[in-house]
Amino acid sequence: MSTQTPKPIVLHIGDPIKYNHDTYARFADQFTVIRPPLEELQRSKFITALKERRWGDFSAIFRPFWNTGGEMGNWDEELISLLPTSAKVFASAGAGYNWVDTALLARKGVLYCNGASASSESVADMAIFLILSVFRNTTWSQLAARSLSTERWLDAHQNSAAISYNPRGHTLGIVGLGNIGYMIAQKAFAAFGMRIAYHDLYRKPREQEEAVQATYYDDLDALLSLSDCVLIATPFEGKTLIDAERLQKFKKGSRFINIARGSLVDEAALVEALKSELICAAGLDVHAHEPEVNPDLVTMDNVALTCHTAGASVDAHVGFERLAMENIEGYLMKGRALTPVNLHLLKESSHAKRVALDSASL
Repeated sequence: MSTQTPKPIVLHIGDPIKYNHDTYARFADQFTVIRPPLEELQRSKFITALKERRWGDFSAIFRPFWNTGGEMGNWDEELISLLPTSAKVFASAGAGYNWVDTALLARKGVLYCNGASASSESVADMAIFLILSVFRNTTWSQLAARSLSTERWLDAHQNSAAISYNPRGHTLGIVGLGNIGYMIAQKAFAAFGMRIAYHDLYRKPREQEEAVQATYYDDLDALLSLSDCVLIATPFEGKTLIDAERLQKFKKGSRFINIARGSLVDEAALVEALKSELICAAGLDVHAHEPEVNPDLVTMDNVALTCHTAGASVDAHVGFERLAMENIEGYLMKGRALTPVNLHLLKESSHAKRVALDSASL
């Protein structure tokens, strides 16, 4: 008599599926999906449930929406240490992952997958908007038009041209040329004719560089010193990247854009750089203390500000939802996820464990 192998369990945190119903039907057929009620996701109750193994030996954590399913707060040692040994993959919507310790997940044997590729188009489009804003001083003009003041309207109308430029021919220095950074480069090169320079831990293949005529700089300070506009598109790795010292490396009169994470930038230092005209304009979709916005930046008409909405489109949300499911399917069914974040750390952790076991057996 044959016994049927039980389906892997997937812990679904957050809202139910909204868009990809056909994909979810397939997903639910392959796995046993458990979606805890909202009250069980509050941190103290979530911890209790993990300790009690209330959801059994689940193999995956599925978070299809970036703005729900995070009620338990940061995924740190307190939470990750309670995951069952059966847990193998955590697939989440959204590009950023500063709320989860991906290195600790790797040591626990869990692959983390984000949704960056699903939001690349939306974030890149917002970056293009901010690039145009900082070169053409659109905040000044927009605020003047909304003020209903004829004096302010005439001021912007008559004087903004003296400090406004077309992006064409200027150097866009991109810090982080991953999926999002590369799509920004493609759009800026094709639409504006900008010169593309970039800094990253890993250099892109030659054919990708040639497609956007990109120049690689392994030294970040060198990139900053020659860029007419510096754009941050790199994940937050636990420390501030752009501080007062690094701002002194910027080309005088250059522009600054951040569509990555507010914590990457010392905002007080950025304010001073703007006041001293070391930086002539800035565009920020993300902020250091969200949802609070730096009050000094709000008063500046050479600063474009948005509410961390670069990836906020229906198109991105559809993609987030589908990609999270496909990452779990790919990893659990075929051994290969589509957008792994900490795969290199997982491999290093596995290697270290094998070496430790080999040493112990000697």
